[in-house]
Amino acid sequence: MTSVAIRQVTKTYGKTVAVSDLSLDCGSGEFLCILGPSGCGKSSTLRMLAGLEHISAGTIQFGGRTVNQLPPKDRDIAMVFENYALYPHKTVFENMANSLRLRRTAAAEIDQRVHRAAHLLQIDHLLKRRPFELSGGQKQRVAIGRAIVRKPQVFLFDEPIAHLDAKLRAHMRGEIKRLQRELGITTIYVTHDQLEALSMADRIAIMNEGVLQQFGTPNEVYNSPVNTWVASFVGEPPMNFIDGELAGEGQRVWFVNSNIKVPLAADRFGANRVGQPVQVGIRPENLRATLRDPGTPGWFRGTVFAVEPVGGDTLVTVTVGDMRLLAKVPAGFDADMDDACWIALDESKIHLFDRPEGRAIRNP
Repeated sequence: MTSVAIRQVTKTYGKTVAVSDLSLDCGSGEFLCILGPSGCGKSSTLRMLAGLEHISAGTIQFGGRTVNQLPPKDRDIAMVFENYALYPHKTVFENMANSLRLRRTAAAEIDQRVHRAAHLLQIDHLLKRRPFELSGGQKQRVAIGRAIVRKPQVFLFDEPIAHLDAKLRAHMRGEIKRLQRELGITTIYVTHDQLEALSMADRIAIMNEGVLQQFGTPNEVYNSPVNTWVASFVGEPPMNFIDGELAGEGQRVWFVNSNIKVPLAADRFGANRVGQPVQVGIRPENLRATLRDPGTPGWFRGTVFAVEPVGGDTLVTVTVGDMRLLAKVPAGFDADMDDACWIALDESKIHLFDRPEGRAIRNP
Protein backbone atom coordinates (compact mmCIF):
# COMPACT_ATOMS: atom_id res chain seq x y z
CA MET A 1 0.00 0.00 0.00
CA THR A 2 1.07 3.57 -0.66
CA SER A 3 -0.22 7.11 -0.28
CA VAL A 4 -0.85 9.50 -3.18
CA ALA A 5 -0.21 13.24 -2.97
CA ILE A 6 -1.27 15.77 -5.61
CA ARG A 7 0.38 19.14 -5.06
CA GLN A 8 -0.78 22.28 -6.94
CA VAL A 9 -1.27 20.33 -10.16
CA THR A 10 -2.42 22.18 -13.27
CA LYS A 11 -3.21 20.73 -16.69
CA THR A 12 -3.69 22.91 -19.75
CA TYR A 13 -4.52 22.06 -23.35
CA GLY A 14 -3.39 25.11 -25.28
CA LYS A 15 -5.28 27.99 -23.66
CA THR A 16 -7.84 25.70 -22.04
CA VAL A 17 -7.30 24.95 -18.35
CA ALA A 18 -8.61 21.45 -17.62
CA VAL A 19 -7.31 21.24 -14.03
CA SER A 20 -6.35 24.29 -11.98
CA ASP A 21 -4.02 24.25 -8.95
CA LEU A 22 -5.35 20.95 -7.58
CA SER A 23 -4.06 19.63 -4.25
CA LEU A 24 -5.30 16.34 -2.78
CA ASP A 25 -4.05 13.61 -0.44
CA CYS A 26 -5.12 9.98 -0.61
CA GLY A 27 -3.95 7.97 2.37
CA SER A 28 -2.50 4.48 2.20
CA GLY A 29 -5.33 1.99 1.63
CA GLU A 30 -7.92 4.76 1.24
CA PHE A 31 -10.79 4.76 -1.27
CA LEU A 32 -10.95 8.25 -2.78
CA CYS A 33 -13.58 9.32 -5.31
CA ILE A 34 -13.13 12.27 -7.66
CA LEU A 35 -16.65 13.41 -8.46
CA GLY A 36 -17.93 15.95 -10.96
CA PRO A 37 -19.83 16.51 -14.22
CA SER A 38 -18.42 15.94 -17.68
CA GLY A 39 -15.57 18.34 -18.44
CA CYS A 40 -14.74 19.08 -14.79
CA GLY A 41 -11.18 17.74 -15.04
CA LYS A 42 -11.58 14.46 -13.15
CA SER A 43 -10.47 12.17 -16.00
CA SER A 44 -7.55 14.47 -16.82
CA THR A 45 -6.49 14.16 -13.18
CA LEU A 46 -6.66 10.38 -13.33
CA ARG A 47 -4.69 10.28 -16.56
CA MET A 48 -1.98 12.47 -15.02
CA LEU A 49 -1.80 10.07 -12.07
CA ALA A 50 -1.42 7.18 -14.52
CA GLY A 51 1.23 8.98 -16.55
CA LEU A 52 -0.94 9.07 -19.66
CA GLU A 53 -0.99 12.90 -19.62
CA HIS A 54 1.90 15.25 -18.89
CA ILE A 55 1.53 17.65 -15.97
CA SER A 56 1.63 21.32 -16.92
CA ALA A 57 2.57 22.37 -13.37
CA GLY A 58 2.74 20.84 -9.91
CA THR A 59 3.84 17.54 -8.42
CA ILE A 60 2.41 14.04 -8.02
CA GLN A 61 3.92 11.70 -5.43
CA PHE A 62 3.37 8.02 -4.72
CA GLY A 63 4.56 7.04 -1.26
CA GLY A 64 6.57 10.26 -1.01
CA ARG A 65 8.35 9.68 -4.35
CA THR A 66 7.78 12.19 -7.15
CA VAL A 67 6.53 10.39 -10.28
CA ASN A 68 6.08 13.33 -12.67
CA GLN A 69 8.65 12.01 -15.14
CA LEU A 70 8.02 8.28 -14.70
CA PRO A 71 6.34 6.45 -17.59
CA PRO A 72 3.11 4.54 -16.80
CA LYS A 73 4.85 1.15 -16.66
CA ASP A 74 7.14 2.32 -13.85
CA ARG A 75 4.45 3.82 -11.60
CA ASP A 76 3.16 0.48 -10.27
CA ILE A 77 -0.47 1.37 -10.91
CA ALA A 78 -3.32 -0.62 -12.46
CA MET A 79 -6.09 1.17 -14.34
CA VAL A 80 -9.65 -0.01 -15.04
CA PHE A 81 -11.29 1.79 -17.95
CA GLU A 82 -14.93 2.60 -18.70
CA ASN A 83 -14.90 0.57 -21.93
CA TYR A 84 -13.28 -2.57 -20.38
CA ALA A 85 -10.46 -2.60 -23.03
CA LEU A 86 -10.35 -6.40 -23.31
CA TYR A 87 -8.61 -8.26 -26.14
CA PRO A 88 -11.51 -9.80 -28.12
CA HIS A 89 -9.48 -12.73 -29.48
CA LYS A 90 -8.14 -13.81 -26.07
CA THR A 91 -9.84 -15.85 -23.38
CA VAL A 92 -10.65 -14.43 -19.95
CA PHE A 93 -7.59 -16.20 -18.54
CA GLU A 94 -5.36 -14.78 -21.28
CA ASN A 95 -6.73 -11.25 -20.80
CA MET A 96 -6.07 -11.38 -17.08
CA ALA A 97 -2.62 -12.95 -17.52
CA ASN A 98 -1.45 -10.65 -20.33
CA SER A 99 0.33 -8.01 -18.23
CA LEU A 100 2.10 -10.71 -16.19
CA ARG A 101 3.36 -12.44 -19.32
CA LEU A 102 4.71 -9.16 -20.62
CA ARG A 103 6.68 -8.90 -17.38
CA ARG A 104 7.96 -12.45 -17.89
CA THR A 105 6.36 -13.72 -14.69
CA ALA A 106 6.74 -17.47 -14.17
CA ALA A 107 3.87 -19.57 -15.55
CA ALA A 108 3.07 -21.10 -12.16
CA GLU A 109 2.87 -17.65 -10.57
CA ILE A 110 0.61 -16.41 -13.37
CA ASP A 111 -1.71 -19.37 -12.95
CA GLN A 112 -1.91 -18.82 -9.18
CA ARG A 113 -2.59 -15.09 -9.41
CA VAL A 114 -5.21 -15.40 -12.14
CA HIS A 115 -7.12 -18.17 -10.37
CA ARG A 116 -7.01 -16.29 -7.06
CA ALA A 117 -8.37 -13.11 -8.67
CA ALA A 118 -11.00 -15.08 -10.56
CA HIS A 119 -12.10 -16.69 -7.30
CA LEU A 120 -12.38 -13.31 -5.58
CA LEU A 121 -14.51 -12.00 -8.46
CA GLN A 122 -16.53 -15.22 -8.82
CA ILE A 123 -15.58 -15.70 -12.48
CA ASP A 124 -13.70 -19.01 -12.11
CA HIS A 125 -16.13 -20.66 -14.52
CA LEU A 126 -15.51 -18.02 -17.23
CA LEU A 127 -11.75 -18.37 -17.66
CA LYS A 128 -12.01 -20.21 -20.98
CA ARG A 129 -14.56 -17.86 -22.53
CA ARG A 130 -13.87 -14.90 -24.80
CA PRO A 131 -15.26 -11.38 -24.26
CA PHE A 132 -18.08 -11.76 -26.82
CA GLU A 133 -19.46 -14.59 -24.69
CA LEU A 134 -19.70 -12.39 -21.56
CA SER A 135 -22.30 -9.99 -20.19
CA GLY A 136 -21.40 -6.40 -19.36
CA GLY A 137 -20.99 -7.17 -15.67
CA GLN A 138 -18.78 -10.18 -16.40
CA LYS A 139 -16.57 -8.08 -18.71
CA GLN A 140 -16.18 -5.52 -15.96
CA ARG A 141 -15.12 -8.23 -13.51
CA VAL A 142 -12.51 -9.44 -15.99
CA ALA A 143 -11.18 -5.89 -16.36
CA ILE A 144 -10.94 -5.56 -12.58
CA GLY A 145 -9.33 -9.01 -12.35
CA ARG A 146 -6.69 -7.97 -14.87
CA ALA A 147 -5.84 -5.08 -12.54
CA ILE A 148 -5.82 -7.24 -9.40
CA VAL A 149 -3.27 -9.76 -10.70
CA ARG A 150 -0.75 -6.95 -11.11
CA LYS A 151 -0.68 -6.45 -7.32
CA PRO A 152 -0.23 -2.70 -7.86
CA GLN A 153 0.37 -0.03 -5.25
CA VAL A 154 -2.54 2.05 -6.58
CA PHE A 155 -5.82 1.24 -8.36
CA LEU A 156 -7.16 3.87 -10.78
CA PHE A 157 -10.81 3.46 -11.85
CA ASP A 158 -12.18 5.58 -14.70
CA GLU A 159 -16.00 5.38 -14.46
CA PRO A 160 -15.81 1.57 -14.56
CA ILE A 161 -19.53 0.80 -14.23
CA ALA A 162 -21.02 3.69 -16.23
CA HIS A 163 -22.16 1.38 -19.08
CA LEU A 164 -24.01 -1.10 -16.85
CA ASP A 165 -27.75 -1.06 -16.20
CA ALA A 166 -29.04 0.41 -12.92
CA LYS A 167 -29.52 -2.90 -11.12
CA LEU A 168 -26.07 -4.18 -12.06
CA ARG A 169 -24.44 -0.86 -11.16
CA ALA A 170 -25.92 -1.10 -7.66
CA HIS A 171 -24.58 -4.66 -7.34
CA MET A 172 -21.11 -3.73 -8.65
CA ARG A 173 -20.83 -0.79 -6.23
CA GLY A 174 -20.96 -3.23 -3.34
CA GLU A 175 -18.64 -5.69 -5.09
CA ILE A 176 -15.94 -3.08 -5.77
CA LYS A 177 -16.16 -1.58 -2.29
CA ARG A 178 -15.83 -4.96 -0.58
CA LEU A 179 -13.00 -6.01 -2.90
CA GLN A 180 -11.08 -2.82 -2.18
CA ARG A 181 -11.46 -3.39 1.57
CA GLU A 182 -10.26 -7.00 1.29
CA LEU A 183 -7.22 -6.10 -0.83
CA GLY A 184 -6.43 -2.88 1.04
CA ILE A 185 -5.02 -1.23 -2.10
CA THR A 186 -5.07 2.56 -2.34
CA THR A 187 -7.83 3.40 -4.82
CA ILE A 188 -8.75 6.54 -6.75
CA TYR A 189 -12.11 6.26 -8.48
CA VAL A 190 -13.46 8.79 -10.98
CA THR A 191 -17.21 9.13 -11.47
CA HIS A 192 -19.93 11.60 -12.46
CA ASP A 193 -22.48 9.66 -10.37
CA GLN A 194 -22.85 11.16 -6.89
CA LEU A 195 -24.57 7.99 -5.62
CA GLU A 196 -21.45 5.96 -6.47
CA ALA A 197 -19.23 8.44 -4.65
CA LEU A 198 -21.44 8.70 -1.55
CA SER A 199 -21.89 4.95 -1.20
CA MET A 200 -18.33 3.80 -1.92
CA ALA A 201 -15.74 6.41 -0.94
CA ASP A 202 -13.89 7.11 2.28
CA ARG A 203 -13.47 10.69 1.03
CA ILE A 204 -14.77 12.60 -1.98
CA ALA A 205 -13.08 15.34 -4.01
CA ILE A 206 -15.75 17.33 -5.86
CA MET A 207 -14.59 19.25 -8.95
CA ASN A 208 -16.21 21.73 -11.29
CA GLU A 209 -14.60 23.42 -14.30
CA GLY A 210 -11.18 22.17 -13.26
CA VAL A 211 -11.37 23.56 -9.73
CA LEU A 212 -11.69 21.58 -6.49
CA GLN A 213 -14.91 22.65 -4.79
CA GLN A 214 -14.89 20.49 -1.64
CA PHE A 215 -12.88 17.61 -0.22
CA GLY A 216 -14.29 15.58 2.65
CA THR A 217 -16.12 12.47 3.79
CA PRO A 218 -19.47 11.54 2.20
CA ASN A 219 -21.20 12.78 5.35
CA GLU A 220 -19.39 16.13 5.20
CA VAL A 221 -20.10 16.89 1.55
CA TYR A 222 -23.76 15.85 1.88
CA ASN A 223 -24.60 17.48 5.22
CA SER A 224 -22.19 20.45 5.12
CA PRO A 225 -21.76 21.58 1.49
CA VAL A 226 -19.40 24.54 1.19
CA ASN A 227 -21.36 26.29 -1.56
CA THR A 228 -24.55 26.13 -3.59
CA TRP A 229 -22.85 24.31 -6.46
CA VAL A 230 -21.85 21.36 -4.24
CA ALA A 231 -25.23 21.46 -2.49
CA SER A 232 -27.08 21.23 -5.82
CA PHE A 233 -24.79 18.57 -7.33
CA VAL A 234 -24.69 16.17 -4.37
CA GLY A 235 -28.01 14.63 -3.44
CA GLU A 236 -30.87 13.06 -5.36
CA PRO A 237 -33.41 14.59 -5.69
CA PRO A 238 -31.46 17.87 -5.67
CA MET A 239 -31.68 20.48 -2.93
CA ASN A 240 -34.32 23.23 -3.03
CA PHE A 241 -33.05 26.83 -3.00
CA ILE A 242 -35.08 29.82 -1.82
CA ASP A 243 -33.99 33.46 -2.16
CA GLY A 244 -34.70 35.91 0.66
CA GLU A 245 -33.00 37.83 3.44
CA LEU A 246 -32.34 37.63 7.16
CA ALA A 247 -34.53 39.68 9.49
CA GLY A 248 -34.31 40.23 13.25
CA GLU A 249 -37.32 40.05 15.50
CA GLY A 250 -36.82 40.08 19.25
CA GLN A 251 -34.17 37.52 20.12
CA ARG A 252 -34.80 35.52 16.94
CA VAL A 253 -33.37 35.60 13.45
CA TRP A 254 -35.76 34.85 10.62
CA PHE A 255 -35.43 33.99 6.96
CA VAL A 256 -38.09 35.89 5.06
CA ASN A 257 -39.28 36.52 1.53
CA SER A 258 -42.63 37.40 0.00
CA ASN A 259 -43.94 33.86 0.50
CA ILE A 260 -42.52 32.42 3.72
CA LYS A 261 -41.05 33.29 7.11
CA VAL A 262 -38.85 30.72 8.84
CA PRO A 263 -37.15 31.02 12.26
CA LEU A 264 -33.41 30.28 12.35
CA ALA A 265 -31.02 29.50 15.17
CA ALA A 266 -29.08 32.73 15.85
CA ASP A 267 -26.16 30.81 17.33
CA ARG A 268 -25.91 28.74 14.15
CA PHE A 269 -26.07 31.46 11.51
CA GLY A 270 -25.27 34.67 13.40
CA ALA A 271 -27.47 37.66 14.17
CA ASN A 272 -24.82 39.97 12.65
CA ARG A 273 -26.09 39.08 9.17
CA VAL A 274 -29.55 40.61 9.66
CA GLY A 275 -30.60 42.54 6.55
CA GLN A 276 -28.31 40.63 4.21
CA PRO A 277 -29.58 38.81 1.11
CA VAL A 278 -29.20 35.05 1.52
CA GLN A 279 -30.35 31.79 0.03
CA VAL A 280 -31.86 28.95 2.02
CA GLY A 281 -31.12 25.38 0.92
CA ILE A 282 -33.33 22.52 2.07
CA ARG A 283 -33.25 18.93 0.85
CA PRO A 284 -36.54 17.38 -0.32
CA GLU A 285 -36.43 14.80 2.50
CA ASN A 286 -36.34 17.67 5.01
CA LEU A 287 -39.59 19.18 3.74
CA ARG A 288 -42.89 17.99 5.22
CA ALA A 289 -46.15 18.10 3.29
CA THR A 290 -49.80 17.56 4.22
CA LEU A 291 -53.16 18.03 2.53
CA ARG A 292 -54.82 19.34 5.68
CA ASP A 293 -54.05 22.66 7.32
CA PRO A 294 -52.14 21.79 10.53
CA GLY A 295 -53.16 25.12 12.01
CA THR A 296 -49.74 25.60 13.62
CA PRO A 297 -46.95 28.12 12.93
CA GLY A 298 -44.28 27.21 10.38
CA TRP A 299 -46.61 25.72 7.76
CA PHE A 300 -47.17 27.45 4.40
CA ARG A 301 -50.06 26.99 2.02
CA GLY A 302 -49.30 26.01 -1.55
CA THR A 303 -50.69 24.14 -4.54
CA VAL A 304 -49.73 20.68 -5.73
CA PHE A 305 -47.97 20.96 -9.08
CA ALA A 306 -47.03 17.29 -9.59
CA VAL A 307 -47.01 13.98 -7.67
CA GLU A 308 -44.44 11.28 -8.56
CA PRO A 309 -44.67 7.94 -6.75
CA VAL A 310 -41.21 6.33 -6.63
CA GLY A 311 -41.71 3.07 -4.75
CA GLY A 312 -41.32 3.58 -1.01
CA ASP A 313 -41.47 7.39 -1.33
CA THR A 314 -43.44 10.04 -3.17
CA LEU A 315 -41.99 13.18 -4.72
CA VAL A 316 -44.38 16.12 -4.46
CA THR A 317 -43.75 19.40 -6.25
CA VAL A 318 -45.57 22.28 -4.54
CA THR A 319 -46.02 25.83 -5.79
CA VAL A 320 -45.89 28.47 -3.04
CA GLY A 321 -46.36 31.94 -4.50
CA ASP A 322 -43.73 32.31 -7.19
CA MET A 323 -41.62 29.42 -5.78
CA ARG A 324 -41.69 25.74 -6.67
CA LEU A 325 -40.44 23.32 -4.00
CA LEU A 326 -39.86 19.56 -4.15
CA ALA A 327 -40.70 17.44 -1.10
CA LYS A 328 -39.88 13.76 -0.58
CA VAL A 329 -42.61 12.23 1.58
CA PRO A 330 -43.67 8.67 2.51
CA ALA A 331 -45.55 6.63 -0.06
CA GLY A 332 -49.31 7.01 -0.09
CA PHE A 333 -49.47 10.78 -0.41
CA ASP A 334 -52.83 10.88 -2.18
CA ALA A 335 -53.10 14.19 -3.99
CA ASP A 336 -54.08 15.49 -7.39
CA MET A 337 -52.62 18.37 -9.32
CA ASP A 338 -53.87 21.77 -8.14
CA ASP A 339 -54.94 20.44 -4.71
CA ALA A 340 -54.24 22.69 -1.75
CA CYS A 341 -51.17 21.57 0.20
CA TRP A 342 -49.27 22.77 3.28
CA ILE A 343 -45.51 22.41 3.65
CA ALA A 344 -42.98 23.05 6.41
CA LEU A 345 -39.18 23.18 6.54
CA ASP A 346 -37.23 21.22 9.13
CA GLU A 347 -35.43 24.16 10.75
CA SER A 348 -32.57 21.98 12.02
CA LYS A 349 -31.75 20.88 8.44
CA ILE A 350 -31.67 24.28 6.80
CA HIS A 351 -28.53 25.35 4.92
CA LEU A 352 -27.81 29.03 4.48
CA PHE A 353 -25.71 30.55 1.67
CA ASP A 354 -24.67 34.11 0.95
CA ARG A 355 -25.65 35.87 -2.24
CA PRO A 356 -24.52 36.20 -4.91
CA GLU A 357 -21.34 34.17 -4.28
CA GLY A 358 -23.22 31.13 -2.93
CA ARG A 359 -20.79 30.37 -0.08
CA ALA A 360 -22.11 28.49 2.93
CA ILE A 361 -22.78 30.59 6.02
CA ARG A 362 -21.41 28.89 9.11
CA ASN A 363 -21.14 29.73 12.80
CA PRO A 364 -19.43 33.12 13.25
